[in-house]
Amino acid sequence: MKNFFPGPGVRHVLAAASLVLAAQAAWALQPFKVQDIRVEGLQRVEPGTIFASLPMRVGDEYTDEKGAAAIRALFALGLFKDVKLEAQGNVLVVVVEERPTVAEVEFAGIKEFDKDQLKKAMRDVGVVEGRPFDKALADRAEQELKRQYLNKSLYGAEVVTTVTPVERNRVNLTFTVTEGEPAKIKDISIVGAKAFSESTLTDLFDLDTGGWLSWYTKSDRYSRAKLNADLESLRSYYLTRGYMEFRIDSTQVAIAPDKQSISIIVNVTEGPRYVVSGVTLAGNYLDRDDEFKSLITIKPGEPYNANAVTDTIKAMTDHFGNFGYAFAKVEAVPEVDRENNRVQLELRADPSRRAYVRRINIDGNNRTRDEVVRREFRQYEASWYNGEKIRLSRDRVDRLGFFTEVGVETQEVPGAPDQVDLLVHVTEKPTGMIQIGAGYSTAEKISLTFGIKQENVFGSGNTLGVDVNTGKFNRTIVLSTTDPYFTQDGISRTLDVFYRTQRPYQYQGGDYKLVTEGGSVRFGIPFSELDTVYFGAGVERTRIKSGTNIPAAYLAYADKYGDSSFAIPLTIGWSRDDRDSALAPNSGRLQKITTELSLAGDARYAKFGYQYQQYIPLTKRYTLAFNGELGYGKGLSGRPFPVFKNYYSGGLGSVRGFDQGTLGPRDVTGAILGGTKKITFNTEFMAPFPGAGNDRTLRWFVFVDVGNVYGDNDPWSLKELRASAGLGLSWISPLGPLRLAWGQPIRKFAGDKIQRLQFQIGTSF
Repeated sequence: MKNFFPGPGVRHVLAAASLVLAAQAAWALQPFKVQDIRVEGLQRVEPGTIFASLPMRVGDEYTDEKGAAAIRALFALGLFKDVKLEAQGNVLVVVVEERPTVAEVEFAGIKEFDKDQLKKAMRDVGVVEGRPFDKALADRAEQELKRQYLNKSLYGAEVVTTVTPVERNRVNLTFTVTEGEPAKIKDISIVGAKAFSESTLTDLFDLDTGGWLSWYTKSDRYSRAKLNADLESLRSYYLTRGYMEFRIDSTQVAIAPDKQSISIIVNVTEGPRYVVSGVTLAGNYLDRDDEFKSLITIKPGEPYNANAVTDTIKAMTDHFGNFGYAFAKVEAVPEVDRENNRVQLELRADPSRRAYVRRINIDGNNRTRDEVVRREFRQYEASWYNGEKIRLSRDRVDRLGFFTEVGVETQEVPGAPDQVDLLVHVTEKPTGMIQIGAGYSTAEKISLTFGIKQENVFGSGNTLGVDVNTGKFNRTIVLSTTDPYFTQDGISRTLDVFYRTQRPYQYQGGDYKLVTEGGSVRFGIPFSELDTVYFGAGVERTRIKSGTNIPAAYLAYADKYGDSSFAIPLTIGWSRDDRDSALAPNSGRLQKITTELSLAGDARYAKFGYQYQQYIPLTKRYTLAFNGELGYGKGLSGRPFPVFKNYYSGGLGSVRGFDQGTLGPRDVTGAILGGTKKITFNTEFMAPFPGAGNDRTLRWFVFVDVGNVYGDNDPWSLKELRASAGLGLSWISPLGPLRLAWGQPIRKFAGDKIQRLQFQIGTSF
């Protein structure tokens, strides 16, 4: 059944009338001395709640005033529809009728939201199972639902509330929603802009009038929060180009009568363009004026730049923090020469008082243990406040990869002006990751790779993973676990157990196999906040199982050194990573050096590798990326480099456009042998996907790849390099980073195997 409720004004009149009538009922009682108090009509409310609210006790004199006050107090609890006072002799009887409680909350017609999300919104306004129900509560629920839809640009959404009584004085609430179509942004106008074209300014906005990809980005749906962010981008654009007095006068958002289109008009005043004439210091700089002057990024003679001013103030404030001055203030005071459009800036500093950290509190880690966060901190409790160490600690916690947000807030300690507490707030994210890859070639047909990794097992910070490759010629299973704090000093330990069967890419059929099984242990020692040195050891056994069409190189190796080769490889390496993100980097670099030595056993060799990645932000939207890799292998103790340790190139991760692993030396049968030397260069230009605005999770890129592998007796030859170019799509999907690439060889040789379309989840370059 559907209930149609009176408006708020009518309800207030009815409530007032009921209180008057109830008070009159109370006044009808003659004064008497209360010898007992009895409550009738209770179903769920505890009697103690009634007794605690009554303004009288046993032994008190009952009066009209006390009776009226008792009724008002009981109605104020919000638990009762009706309250009456009766007298049976000298016994005061309180008769109540409880309001029904909410039994269930259901939604119908919901498509835009997850129902759990709406139930949470209902709880925030008091609509929750077990809570007393009244009509005002239903009104609040309807208004909250409409507000949720307004945030999604669904201005035509209609909500009808159905109240269904059930047993035990309860009701079921059903909110039936007719969502309608979302209102789309029809146009965005910026009035008053003269220095820059309107198209230049609207390109700064994440909101737009839509494109063919708007179904994914929803950039043509109005949102007040998004508009505010866009207005800040507009303000920042002007303030960083000399327009110090730029202001946004007003913003009008007009909705069409059919509630299907929206027009946005932004009125601005640009003001004159100012040039900085000079920068001076004032105040107390701890007798370190030269140090603080070196932090100034404001350049006299150039247009006023609000970002440079903000960065300078922040750098100075942070530098004060390095000496323990947690409450330091730096203010930029402008002296404006309007006649010549010049501005002189005075930086006034007040270091205030020095402080030390009393306590570090962690919030938001519902799953991750406190120690996983605390062991990354370089700022310690009961030590002097050090801003640099706090920033470093925040970055280290962020680089764990367990949290979507990491923030550190400084809180003053009441009554202790020289102490602060640090509140570390984290927002956890799912740390399980699935890696899936697939490819197609005339040799492998369809090959699949699968991996699952849990980076924060049981909130311990440890990593556990398994990788599986189901290729026709290459099959692998690897189990690995990493303890990042194997010692309290931050030395990590990684254990691997693996089993591989290979038939390096060849096109003549055959049933031979290379079977490698073994395990390894590696340790990582942090020498600085960015540099880590790795070393470890392993045990491997590789068996060459003969079969049809086995390459002659494998037969020759088996004839001389046996079908089974035992090795004890020792590994040592170094890495430095200062990229701003591991998933979607925009700036920074990554460097790695790896060395593998086997000095004992049947297979004796050395293997060296170097990788360099650089990300250069061209603008907010565009990034230029470089990747280079070199590899070199050499046999030791008079033995050749083991053929089963050769490098391979071609495909994703090396030279796209060529079939996976098919570049390099071959034998007379056409079997791919790989090589002892490898070189790879990749260049990418990345930009937001058309129609996706500034969304960095979905980008397209163009690339140029160059590379090859060479045999042990072959020289490094630029003439033998293969090259390709193409375009691709990068998407940070729920399963991990997905890369789809279409490559066209631009330098190839006879016999090269081409594979133009390739994709993989969980890879870069």
